[in-house]
Amino acid sequence: MVAEHPLDNPVRSALLGPHAGLARRDGAVLRYPAEVSRFLALRELTQAAWHDLASVLGPDEQALFAGVPEPLPSGWVSTFTLPGVQLVAAEPIGAVDPEAVVLGPADVPEMLDLVERTKPGPFHPRTIELGTYLGIRIEGTLAAMAGERMHPPGYTEISAVCTDPAFRGQGLATRLVRAVAHGIEARGETPFLHAAGTNVNAIRLYEQLGFRLRRELVFGTVAPV
Repeated sequence: MVAEHPLDNPVRSALLGPHAGLARRDGAVLRYPAEVSRFLALRELTQAAWHDLASVLGPDEQALFAGVPEPLPSGWVSTFTLPGVQLVAAEPIGAVDPEAVVLGPADVPEMLDLVERTKPGPFHPRTIELGTYLGIRIEGTLAAMAGERMHPPGYTEISAVCTDPAFRGQGLATRLVRAVAHGIEARGETPFLHAAGTNVNAIRLYEQLGFRLRRELVFGTVAPV
């Protein structure tokens, strides 16, 4: 049997690998603390694993997957779907940016505000614990940011790429993607990222930077009925 690639199920690969120190394990369920990330994974797609998942979900809580398992077993329904793409750097793309600064806990309120206004995807008060986040400030304002999220063995995802609307058109996102990628490549790892399938402008930018489509997947939530 062919071994699963780390990017086939990046949440599971990360929680069983480099992010094991953050993992919460409930039977076959692997997940992050809620204030870090809401993504979870199952060790295996068995009826027992789905039973474990149902037992750990709170009232009205839904399970968020980066790649919704198909088909869903009896007793489960899809509650939200977002078609997406997974892109992997086909060549070294990193570059040092002298204006990119490392963001830390003191910057989280500004980061959360920027995310709320730009909607790059899920970001929570402790998401910065997943990896290095970089930002560019202009006259003291956090104008743009990007950072590391999922960390399967040998790979690191670039995520939360966003720019304040007042500072768009200056190439800040491109610079930060390259700066984050530089740190990833310096560790001997390969950058990858996810994007909504409908976000054609972002996908075009990433392809221009050297990312190539690896696969399509569906982000979404499921719940027991």
